[in-house]
Amino acid sequence: MVRLALRSGLRWKVSLAIAAVSALVAVALSLVVHNAARVSMLDNSRTVMDERVKVAQKWYEESRVLGFGAKLDDPRLPEDLRKFAARGQRATFLEDSGTGSPEVWASVPLRDGKVLSVHTRFQDRFAVLDDLDRVLILGSVSVVLGGIALGVLIGDQLSRRLRKAATAARKLAEGDSEVRVRDAIGGRVRDETDDLARAVDGMAEALQERLEAERRVTADIAHELRTPVTGLLTAAELLPPGRPTELVRDRAQAMRTLVEDVLEVARLDGFAERAELQEIDLAEFIVRRVRVVAPDAVITVDRDAHVSTDPRRLERILGNLLANAARHGKPPFEVTVEGRVLRVRDHGPGFPESLLKDGPSRFRTGSKDRAGKGHGLGLTIAAGQARVLGARLTFRNADPAVEGEEGAVAVLWLPESAPTNTGSFPVIDVPD
Repeated sequence: MVRLALRSGLRWKVSLAIAAVSALVAVALSLVVHNAARVSMLDNSRTVMDERVKVAQKWYEESRVLGFGAKLDDPRLPEDLRKFAARGQRATFLEDSGTGSPEVWASVPLRDGKVLSVHTRFQDRFAVLDDLDRVLILGSVSVVLGGIALGVLIGDQLSRRLRKAATAARKLAEGDSEVRVRDAIGGRVRDETDDLARAVDGMAEALQERLEAERRVTADIAHELRTPVTGLLTAAELLPPGRPTELVRDRAQAMRTLVEDVLEVARLDGFAERAELQEIDLAEFIVRRVRVVAPDAVITVDRDAHVSTDPRRLERILGNLLANAARHGKPPFEVTVEGRVLRVRDHGPGFPESLLKDGPSRFRTGSKDRAGKGHGLGLTIAAGQARVLGARLTFRNADPAVEGEEGAVAVLWLPESAPTNTGSFPVIDVPD
C-alpha cells in the first residue's frame, strides 16, 4: 500500500486557517444581521397594518368608505383572525413562507357584527432585504479575501524566517561553525522562531565544544602513541629473522598505520586542512595511480577532463576506496573515469545499510559480510579528504537487475571550480 505524503507551505496553512475563521465569522454575522433585519421588518409591517386597519375602521364607521383596500368579511381571511374577531379583538397575522415578502393581514370586528380586514405584501420594503443580503455577501467575500491576504503576509514572514533557520542549520551540519541561526533569521521580531534559533545555536555550540574536545583527546592520544609505536617498530627490526619476528613487525606496522589514520581523521575533523591545487589530467593520473595500488583493476576512461585539485589527497581517496574494495569486496575491481566523475566498483556483497543511510563512520566496519578487518577509518578519511577538495563522495550498491551483478559502488564527484576554503561544497548536480 503506497501512501502519498502531501507537503504544503506554512504560509498556505496559515492563510487557509485565517480564511476559514474569517468565513465562519462572516457567515455567522451575515445570518445574524439578516435575521435581525427580517424580524424588524416583520414587526414593523404588523405595526403598520394595525395602524391601517384602525384608520380604515374609523373611515368606515364615519362615512361608510373602505380605505387602504379594506374588505368586509373577506372569505380569504385567515382562520386565526376570525377567532380573534369572534372574541371582539383586533389582531394582525403573517403568512410567511421564509422566502420573499410575507403577506400581512390585519382585522377588526365592527359593531354591526362584520369583520373589516386589510392585507398587503410590502414588496418594496422586503426588496431592501435582498439588497442587504447582496451587501452582506460582498462584505463576507471581502473579509475572506482580506483574511487570505493577511494569512499569506503573516505566513510568508514566518515561513521566510523558518527557511532561513533551516538553511543556517544545514550549513551548521555541513561543518560551517561560523554560522548562527539567530543571525540568519534577523529582524526585530522576538517570537517562537527566535527562541528556536537560540536553542539551535546553543545546541550547535555545545556539540561543537564536545566534538572539539573529543578531537583533541583523540589527537593527543594518537600523538602520544606515535613515539612508542615508532620505537616498537624500530625494535622489531632488530629481532632475529623468523615467524615470530614477522608477526611482531606486522602488528607493529598495523598499529603505526592505525595511529597515523587516527591523526589524519583528527586533522580532518578540525577543518584545518587546506588543498594544494594543481592542474592535472584526470584520466592519466588515475591510470598511473591505479596501476601502482591495484594492478589487477579494470580501468575504463569514458571521457577525460582537466581538473584543478590536490593530487596527494585525490590519490589518498583513490587508494582508500580500492583498499576498502579489496578488503571487503570481491574482484574484479573496476575504476571508471567519466569527465570529473570517478567510480570505484567491486563485485562483493555491497555496502551495509547503515553506511548507505548514515555515511562512513570511524571504527565501524559494517555488516558481517564486510567486516572482520580494518577499523572503519578508510572511508571516513576518504570522505574527509573529498570535503577538503570541495568534492562529494557518495556510496551505493549495484542493482543486479540492471547491472547484472551485486557489488559496492563509490562515486567521487569533483567540482567544476576549485575549493576556496575547507569544507566548501560547490554546486554539484548529483543524479538520484
